[in-house]
Amino acid sequence: MRRLIPLFGTLAIALLLATTAKAQNGHVMGQVTGRDGKPWADVTVVLKNDTGQSLTVKTDKDGKYSQIGMRGGVYTFTLTDAAHTLNFVEKHQIASDGDTEINFNFKQLAAQQGPSEEQQKVQADSQNKFKQMQTHFNAGKAAMDDSSTLRAQLRAAPPDQKSAIQDKMNADYQTAITEFEQAEQGVTAKDVKNHAIVWASLGQAYESASRFDDAANAYQKAIELQPTPDYYTQAATALANVAVGQTDPAVTSAKLAEANADCDKAAALDPTQAASARCWKNVGIVLNNKGDFKDSVAPLQKATQAGPKDAQAWFLLGSAYTGSIDAKQEGDKMTYIIPPGTADAYQKCIDLDPNGPYAAQAKQNLDALAAMGGGESTAVGLRPKKKK
Repeated sequence: MRRLIPLFGTLAIALLLATTAKAQNGHVMGQVTGRDGKPWADVTVVLKNDTGQSLTVKTDKDGKYSQIGMRGGVYTFTLTDAAHTLNFVEKHQIASDGDTEINFNFKQLAAQQGPSEEQQKVQADSQNKFKQMQTHFNAGKAAMDDSSTLRAQLRAAPPDQKSAIQDKMNADYQTAITEFEQAEQGVTAKDVKNHAIVWASLGQAYESASRFDDAANAYQKAIELQPTPDYYTQAATALANVAVGQTDPAVTSAKLAEANADCDKAAALDPTQAASARCWKNVGIVLNNKGDFKDSVAPLQKATQAGPKDAQAWFLLGSAYTGSIDAKQEGDKMTYIIPPGTADAYQKCIDLDPNGPYAAQAKQNLDALAAMGGGESTAVGLRPKKKK
């Protein structure tokens, strides 16, 4: 005889099965995006609840994952990747029925959590290097400032004190060079502006110590990092000094060509022409100081064109013309060939700054030019007597 199951027992079993089915009808899905903000494919997502149930899914090419048949409750999500760059654990509540969307945006998470321990170490190292660089740079600048003070003292010092002051200046230059070289080694590649400033400062120290080749190279480094009219001007001045120190005319000509090219580049970057005027004048001054008057004419002409209100530039141009005066013998008379524009240059200087530091000398030179205009007799007994 078959045993019958009571009706109420059957009903209880049906209710139990319905409850179990309902408890495992949850659906969780979401997307994993990397630190670059792009979908992260092939990430393993392990979901484990407090009863020990564990499910594993992987993200697809769009970084998406999905798991059905979830029992409601709190799950521990563990995310890893094949390259072992990810090991992330986080807990989330999953509904017992319906959809639960849980996304993992590691770009946002990284921003919220701040820098990692490794990143903090890198930042700390970078800050320490910057502090060390700044310390060396400030020490170099202090040495250069001290040398400027000594230079002013040197001009006013009696002859017996000049040598000692010059020695102190030379020591300052060497200190500045050493400190700026140390600072340069501490600048990071990304710190372009500061790196350029350090190279330019090192160029000034080299130039003060008369190491003009090194100065030109340092200024070129600054230009490569951050081309500015001032850096081109400094490089041109250093190159002009290199040029006048050569014994080979071909090398001199090549270095002057480089200096002129840098002045052209300064002009191209400076619509006001102030930097290019200063650049051309500096080149002309270097050549004038070395007695190379003929080569100084061209840059000083450009300096007065770019800066027509610069009285000093006009005086220097007049001096360059004067230094280029030729003479020829015509019978008993020496005739002077005065370059065109010589008197005009001196007159411009006087007109621009009548009471300035160059006006008096310009007037004297104009008087001398007027006296030379008629030539000079070279016949015996006819030469003019020298003034006492």
